[in-house]
Amino acid sequence: MPEKTSQHRSSVWQADAVSIVLLVVFVLVVFGLESLLDPTFTNTTLLLTGVILAVVPAAIWIAFFYRRDRLEPEPKSMVFQVFLLGGLLAAAVGIPLVDNVFQVSEWLYDTFWTQLLGGILVIGFTQEFLKYAAVRWSVYKSEEFDEPVDGIIYATAAGLGYATVLNVAFVVGSGGVDLGTGVIRITVTALAHASFAGVVGYFLGREKFGAPPVWNTALGVTLAAVLNGVFFYLRNTLTQGGLSAAGGEAQRWLGFALAAVLAAVVTALLATAISRQLATQGESQ
Repeated sequence: MPEKTSQHRSSVWQADAVSIVLLVVFVLVVFGLESLLDPTFTNTTLLLTGVILAVVPAAIWIAFFYRRDRLEPEPKSMVFQVFLLGGLLAAAVGIPLVDNVFQVSEWLYDTFWTQLLGGILVIGFTQEFLKYAAVRWSVYKSEEFDEPVDGIIYATAAGLGYATVLNVAFVVGSGGVDLGTGVIRITVTALAHASFAGVVGYFLGREKFGAPPVWNTALGVTLAAVLNGVFFYLRNTLTQGGLSAAGGEAQRWLGFALAAVLAAVVTALLATAISRQLATQGESQ
């Protein structure tokens, strides 16, 4: 395997790891500033601040990915297009389908089983299929999609676009959010959706560059959907006191820690899986 390609893959994982660390720092800094300055917001400034915070996680990932991905960089315009497409699919299809067609708010939280199975079968499959679609029917056939790890790069961009729209919708629907509680929710959503999308992207890479079984794509979307549903069930269970409930701060931090660990574990597993896939392909050639 060419050294350049190996270094390229290494740069991707380093960018992901640095992004996770920086998002943790981002949350701590916002909490620190809120405690130190105790700012007072109008409804308008609270809303604008929340929207800005919603964009920060994606900006951090994109900035550090391109800082590390120097040897064989993906075209910035293509990564940004997939990011936008993920967001557009969330706004035009995902959110209306989940909220208006399935009307999950009316039944999802009734019982353990409705929350878990609804989270997987309705929310999980809807969101993960749309992330898959954002890559499969856009950059997948491009010459720039030229190695398995590119599937993870583009899918992660789509996942962050999806998460950004979810976060903006949450901020706007809430009329703004408090800095501390809002930044935790925003960062948890970004970390989680980037992780789920990375799983989808791994299977996209297998689909294009390997000889996977016919159920490869279905398996990838299903695994991501299960992770999606189970993670958000656990997060909602940990934070069931709500954003403004007294005594709920510890649970919110626990949900944030869960998201950071999830992102780190998925990144490590994907790096190992890609290395093994390429090693196997090299042995067979």
